Amino acid sequence: MSQPLTIDIYSDVMCPWCLIGWGQLTKALGELEGEIAAEVRWRPFELNPDMPQAGEEQEAHLRRKYGRPAEEGARIRGQMKAIAESAGVSLSYGGEGEAPPAMMWNTRDCHKLLTFALEDAGPEAQTALKLALFRAHFNERRNLGDRAVLLDIAAANGLHREAAKAALDDPELEARVIAEEQQAWDYNITGVPAMIVDGRFLIPGAQSPEVYVNALRRVAAKSREVR
Repeated sequence: MSQPLTIDIYSDVMCPWCLIGWGQLTKALGELEGEIAAEVRWRPFELNPDMPQAGEEQEAHLRRKYGRPAEEGARIRGQMKAIAESAGVSLSYGGEGEAPPAMMWNTRDCHKLLTFALEDAGPEAQTALKLALFRAHFNERRNLGDRAVLLDIAAANGLHREAAKAALDDPELEARVIAEEQQAWDYNITGVPAMIVDGRFLIPGAQSPEVYVNALRRVAAKSREVR
């Protein structure tokens, strides 16, 4: 019988390493099928909470934030795309014609929708929405700072559009998102992805499938000891 584990992933939709980490985790869970049954829940972490609603061109943002020259940024992006492909995910534009400019957006509303999805429809629906938001950002380059776009994505993934719209306007839900982000800092999480397994064990960063397999097996063993 598979041992149940919860995996809370602190993540931001703008984070390429979060998508890579998900790809690697998915491979690990495939290897652990029949041994460990994981319930994945996505938790909010805003990499750029002060990002204006109009967004910022990605290259300009990274140059301003990290002081990288354009050539170094292009080299790093190329490396990340290769790692993503090996993880079974894609960071590449997949639309027709010339790719629109890569942008960074304010993701507070994304996190509010994801919290709503978890509370209203459960972990599987939340993961479906999270992956749809990743696709919209990395592969389709849609404006995730636009509520109409977010509501289209939510509705396309089975959430009730009017309920999702109400969630975006709900100050209590926003307060819960902010509280969860504060909880990440309380866990000393300063970068994402960061995974909390069974509410106690931290796996930081985007690890290889082998690292996730070994870590989850160790957590499962420790969890059995205390049960």
